[in-house]
Amino acid sequence: MKAILGLGVAAVLFIGSNSLFVVQESETGVVFRLGEIVKTDLQPGLHLKMPFVNNVRTFDQRIQTLDATPERYLTGELKNLEVDSYIKWRVANSERFYTSMGGDFNLANQRLSQIIKDGLRSQFGSRTVEDIVSGERVAIADNITRLANREAVQFGIEIVDVRLKRIDLPRDISDSVFRRMEAERQRVAADLRSLGGESAERIRADADRQRTVILADAFREAEQTRGEGDAIAARIYAEAYGIDPEFYSFYQSLNAYQESFSSKNDMLVLDPNLDFFKHFTR
Repeated sequence: MKAILGLGVAAVLFIGSNSLFVVQESETGVVFRLGEIVKTDLQPGLHLKMPFVNNVRTFDQRIQTLDATPERYLTGELKNLEVDSYIKWRVANSERFYTSMGGDFNLANQRLSQIIKDGLRSQFGSRTVEDIVSGERVAIADNITRLANREAVQFGIEIVDVRLKRIDLPRDISDSVFRRMEAERQRVAADLRSLGGESAERIRADADRQRTVILADAFREAEQTRGEGDAIAARIYAEAYGIDPEFYSFYQSLNAYQESFSSKNDMLVLDPNLDFFKHFTR
């Protein structure tokens, strides 16, 4: 009797445990009856089902992040750009998500990745590099989000956001652009050095000219001053000569003697009767 009672209790517990299921706060779910969908978009909480008849699939309803692999896209100028992007998405309709993707998040990522690549190819193909770099990245992302949602809705997916993390030129093109920029900077530097050298030569030549002019002016003023001094000296001598001609003649002879006999070895052989020695004969 106890064994039968125990089996009955076990059976009730087993049936009860298979009649209840919980949908977490971050989940949504689908209820099947013998493989046919009978209820979708289950709300979080405790739910009932018929054991052995109903089964349940739950899906994470939180926002998912798909970090896409960087890809190359052609612009309207037929120039390659390497674009790194990411996608934010979530399950919006559990029935469509299950019927189209089988509830497989990896398959959903692959499908969304292709949709976004097609959108990026279209958006970049209608713009130039200047348009993209100058500030249309937000407009591109918004357009892709809007257009991609039109396709994603059939999969029960809502694309929350698409963002472009980085837009670069390919490595080989970047190196070429860098070399071109480096050559341009070197050309500008050479031009500046040439202009600087030209200015330096002009300043140096102007300084040399000013130096020559200053020296010439100084020499002229010195000669003028010297001439004025000589004129004053000559006038003084003349005035002194006029006051006492005899003394002036004597003074001049002394100067001549001093200049002639500046050394003990100096010797002059002259006629004593010459005027040169007239002051010694008196």
